[in-house]
Amino acid sequence: MPHAKRTASGVLGGLLGLVGLSAIAGILVTATVTPAIAVSGYAASSAISLFDSLPGALQVDRPMEPTTIYAKNGGDDDGYYELASFYDQNREPVEYDEVSQTLYDAILSSEDPRYYEHGGVDLIGTTRAILSNAVSDNTQGGSSISQQYVKNVQVEACERTAEGDEERAECYNDAVVSDGTEGYKRKLQEMRYAITIEQEYSKEQILLGYLNLANFGGTTYGIEAAAKRYFSTSAKDLSLSHAATLAGIVQNPNTYRIDLEDGSTVDADGNPINSAEDGYALTLDRRNYVLTRMLNEGVITQEAYDEAYEQPIEPKLTYRDEGCAAAEGSAYFCQYVKNTILNDDRYDDAFGETDDERGDLLTRGGLEIYTTLDSDLQAQAQQTMANNVAQDVESMRLGSTTVQLDTHTGNILSMAQNTKFSETGNRVTGETSVVFAGDDDHGSSTGFSAGSTYKMFTIIDWLENGRSANEILDGRAGQSLSFTCNGAPIPSYTTNPRDNFNGDGGRVDTVRNFTGLSLNTGFYAMASQLDVCEIHGVASRMGITLGDGTPLEDFSGYTNYFSVVGSANIAPIDMAAAYAAVANGGIRCEPTAILRVVDAGGEELEMPDEQCERVLDENVAATTAYTMSRVMEPGQTGFSANVGDGIATFGKTGTHEDMQSWMVQTSTNVTTAAWVGNWTVVFPSEEDFNSNTAWWYADKVDLTTGAETPHMDNLFTRGLANLRYTISRENQAAANAKYGGDAFPEPDPNLTQVIEKSVPNVSGMSVDEATSVLNGEGFRVRVGEEIPGNQDKGLVEGTSPSGTAPAGSLVTLQISDGKGAIDVPDVTGMTPAQASRALFDEGLSPNFADNACSESNGVSRATVTRTDPGAGTQLPEGANISIYWEAPSCDGDDPDDDGDENGNGNGNNNGRGNDD
Repeated sequence: MPHAKRTASGVLGGLLGLVGLSAIAGILVTATVTPAIAVSGYAASSAISLFDSLPGALQVDRPMEPTTIYAKNGGDDDGYYELASFYDQNREPVEYDEVSQTLYDAILSSEDPRYYEHGGVDLIGTTRAILSNAVSDNTQGGSSISQQYVKNVQVEACERTAEGDEERAECYNDAVVSDGTEGYKRKLQEMRYAITIEQEYSKEQILLGYLNLANFGGTTYGIEAAAKRYFSTSAKDLSLSHAATLAGIVQNPNTYRIDLEDGSTVDADGNPINSAEDGYALTLDRRNYVLTRMLNEGVITQEAYDEAYEQPIEPKLTYRDEGCAAAEGSAYFCQYVKNTILNDDRYDDAFGETDDERGDLLTRGGLEIYTTLDSDLQAQAQQTMANNVAQDVESMRLGSTTVQLDTHTGNILSMAQNTKFSETGNRVTGETSVVFAGDDDHGSSTGFSAGSTYKMFTIIDWLENGRSANEILDGRAGQSLSFTCNGAPIPSYTTNPRDNFNGDGGRVDTVRNFTGLSLNTGFYAMASQLDVCEIHGVASRMGITLGDGTPLEDFSGYTNYFSVVGSANIAPIDMAAAYAAVANGGIRCEPTAILRVVDAGGEELEMPDEQCERVLDENVAATTAYTMSRVMEPGQTGFSANVGDGIATFGKTGTHEDMQSWMVQTSTNVTTAAWVGNWTVVFPSEEDFNSNTAWWYADKVDLTTGAETPHMDNLFTRGLANLRYTISRENQAAANAKYGGDAFPEPDPNLTQVIEKSVPNVSGMSVDEATSVLNGEGFRVRVGEEIPGNQDKGLVEGTSPSGTAPAGSLVTLQISDGKGAIDVPDVTGMTPAQASRALFDEGLSPNFADNACSESNGVSRATVTRTDPGAGTQLPEGANISIYWEAPSCDGDDPDDDGDENGNGNGNNNGRGNDD
């Protein structure tokens, strides 16, 4: 921008300033550089006093440097490659011999030709510049390289603590102001510092420090980053023309930068100039000025000058992307690492205790961060995801992630996601920076409803209570079950076929078979003999929290029976870590993404100790693995994910409301978790934004269009639910091929055999008496609900179970209401009419519920399959009882000639998760 004409008073002020500054500077230099020379007189004494009052020691900190994240190349001995870098200033400090002599000659010739002759202040250049500035419109710098280095050190120190662009601009203006008294005062202080550093550092150190610190336009700082940015070469290999160009750029970097094709500045009329179209005219003139100074100083020949002078400015740009987008397919792992640096309190000692400290270290600290990522497994995970899961599909936001852990260390080996990484995000095209595999601290995500992958914790609690994996339970639909939380009763529930995938009616079977088939009704039967909150306690002990990081007990459904089949939102990486703990013999290792960190000075930062701790007894872990290995066998729910390579694995499927689907499996060495489901997001401009990125999983208005239509869809009807099997199988196959796996330890015989004991008849006893008798036989006792009974009110009518039960199992006391009771007769096999009459004759009120029909079901007449409540249940006189029956055809016939179908067949799962 042109300078306004100077007034007479302005010229006079400049001249007076020149006289004063020159006198002071002369005395300053004389007193500092040649102290043996006597300086006398009042003016001299005053000047020296003024000089002595100025600070002399300049704190020279290491400049801001980018932080770089690295991943391993294949095997442990194959080195590392760069994933991404983070910086406020793109800088790569170099040593003195890593810069070409041509560049040194270009800088000194144009900026400070007497550099090796003065002691930090070039009085000739300074005087000439001040005189020129005082009487003309054109300004000259006049500062030595040492003075410019001082200025840059001061700017850098100020910018390091500045908050926002406005404060950074103030830092720069304060350091370069040259007008009036403040300008002369700053210049004098700059001189004092320059002379001091010349006494502390060599000329080569100061020159290199200046070149490593200087700005070369935009976020490009330092000669090495500038050489790479503008000419795709190193500072050591710069040609004469390129060296002269960079020496010119540093004089006014944002005017002379050559990476903006449309122009780096504007003329007086606001038109862009210094563009590709005009051949970067301003930079070309400045380069040619540098070449002329080099020729005049005798550091280049006339021939070299002529050749370089004729060359046009032709940048060959190299872009160094900032942030995780540069990591491409590994971007979400990179983001996990970044969030670890910013948020994970395990690293307070290494990265700082405040957000400002951590953010500053990430973008300015020059850290080298070496991560756990295995490039072989990561490549497979990325390829599997790209081959199978679209980035976005019509009318829904489809999400998917996979994560793999080393079971023995918790090291994260791979992490892939179907969406495109973007810090800004776009709902329509499936872009986001949220890490689906992570929790809120590590991924700005709050997890996903875990579905039946959560059943592992019921299995563990079952075994920890001494129960057998081969114990037989009644897992049929229609069971009326009572539950407790921390020993206190919670609402009971009568199971129904809709609890199970595809409306399976359940069966009487072993715990291990319930696991293989993933029958919710079977797990409700197990939970009724345990304690719901104790099951969640197992999960908490194994590192499970809600996805937003809060404890499980803060989950709204914590005390409800349906929570044991996975209604809480949990991060996939936390589920993977829990499964890995079982595979690791009961020792859980905290998921870890960072192996080691080297600071800018080459020192290794202290990392947190490997956080591995025993969370399960090894016998319980072995028996859990045995129980869940059933899932991977032929005909069971996880068989489609079985690699089939002979390496032992166990695992579990999971779905929730047909909206989320999971497959978690593990060998003894590597755990793979895969999730495919629906996702949505709240953006900062929207009402529900919660300071990060809020996630939830329920039908809502489409946030893109505002249309009153769900943007989530049924995975099964869209044919997407089975993708989890493919992702899990292919990724586990890669892990097995590289890391292998051993056979799991044999299960504990005490937890696989079933010892039946007789349940004492305690009918007619008080609750205390009955409890004492049953405890004496080794049974656990719970007081159930009051039922119609023939015993006096408050006495025990009977027990559930009765007859025999597994040793140590839970026996529920049934308390009589004293009003008498009717035992429900077994009417299965009768026609609906016969069953209705039989129940009526017993004093009950029968009604017809759902019927099943099939043209090939093999029945010749309408046949009753069960009642609800079932046979043997005690009911009061006149109680309602539903009859379920099977028809020989589907032509809509009534159950019989004289009966009506009263059941409406409607129902819902009340938020319960269905599984496959």
